Amino acid sequence: MNSDDKDNQKQASRPATKGRRFMKLAGMSASVASRYAGNQFKRAFQSQERRDSSRSEYYAKVGEEIAGTLGELKGAVMKVGQIASQAKDLLPEEISGALTQLQREAPPMEFSVIEEQVSQSLNGPLDELFSTFDRAPYAAASIGQVHRAVTHSGQEVVVKVQYPGVREAVDSDLNHLRFALRASRLLKVKKGIADDYFREIRERILEELDYVNEAANLNLFREFHARHDSKIVIPKVVDALSSHDVLTLTFEAGDHIGDEALEHYDQEQINAIGRRLFHAMGREIFELKAVHGDPHPGNFAFRSDGSVVMYDFGCIKKLDPHVVDHYRHIVIAGLEGDYEALDQHLIKLGGRIASGPSVEDEYYDLWREIFLRPFFSNGPFDFAASTMHEDVVKNIPSAMKRMNSFQPVVGTAFIDRAVSGHYQTMRSLGVKANFSDDLYDVLALGAGA
Repeated sequence: MNSDDKDNQKQASRPATKGRRFMKLAGMSASVASRYAGNQFKRAFQSQERRDSSRSEYYAKVGEEIAGTLGELKGAVMKVGQIASQAKDLLPEEISGALTQLQREAPPMEFSVIEEQVSQSLNGPLDELFSTFDRAPYAAASIGQVHRAVTHSGQEVVVKVQYPGVREAVDSDLNHLRFALRASRLLKVKKGIADDYFREIRERILEELDYVNEAANLNLFREFHARHDSKIVIPKVVDALSSHDVLTLTFEAGDHIGDEALEHYDQEQINAIGRRLFHAMGREIFELKAVHGDPHPGNFAFRSDGSVVMYDFGCIKKLDPHVVDHYRHIVIAGLEGDYEALDQHLIKLGGRIASGPSVEDEYYDLWREIFLRPFFSNGPFDFAASTMHEDVVKNIPSAMKRMNSFQPVVGTAFIDRAVSGHYQTMRSLGVKANFSDDLYDVLALGAGA
């Protein structure tokens, strides 16, 4: 490894200074704006076929550059990148595709940084706070990392430690990222819609950075699920060893997607887990009216008795009851093929522009067949063999031609994120089940409340 590589590795293992964050993000913004100008100049001398190819190449290069910068800096911008990787109605496919790499586990911080953060936040030396504290992280993410530890009472715990300086950099990070996306003409929606999305993301990130708030979310969801299903397992908060920047939780073991142990589960066990995930998500949306907003596979673990362990409750979206009610009726109308009712509820929800061109039944029929495919299956639906996600991507170009009729709905962004996240988990698990009856059960939850 040469000296430059060593310096880069050392920088990545420590928090970026305010000046370094500014320079990296400003440099990214200038670079993608320059790429846009160069691409526009080239297009003036190209055929339509070559223009389309150039545009795709431009998006791919910009996506790689943005993903690389956000991954290096961690913090709020990396978290936004993770969210944006699923927001295919906001960004071109090549950009959202490049950002998916940010879903992978991030490189950890130096242990000295973690030790200092814990000691300052909990007002004491690490060895006085814990009996043992693993130096190697159990997991590392965009805004913090997790370490295994044992309390002086002998309780096995995990300690979630927030990277220093993340909270202070949120607004600056988001402003730079928004400028870069607008300067490179990457956002596919009107400025007002984009502003609403960024406002929503900012609120969720600030909530996620408040571990006192996350502790309250953990208690809320654990008590809620305990009333319905004892096999939904959510860690308990150790209040005496928690603060705004450090969150200590009981250790709850489980098998993760990719673990060898999970490969030995039989199909019946896998299907039981899938059904439990489906009902848990449905109860959260339609009854609790709050949704786990970070549903990537790393935040779930599984046990051979069918139990589902849920982690990371920093990003919780409390849902507007009116949004939930219209969402419920849209799904019901889709199931029944009642496109007039579906259209009216989309208008009330804000997803259909009432003054825009009308939408023919055939268009709704196309998306009904894709999104509701698991519920129209004759027999068990094989999620591992599903092509729903591919069909969605394939039909995005035709959807983009109807932007005068439709617009993204900020109020459903985190519902959509939860649904798509659970779908991907079902695919990875290899669930084979028919959820038709289950869907009607969850749609009835909280109706009229």
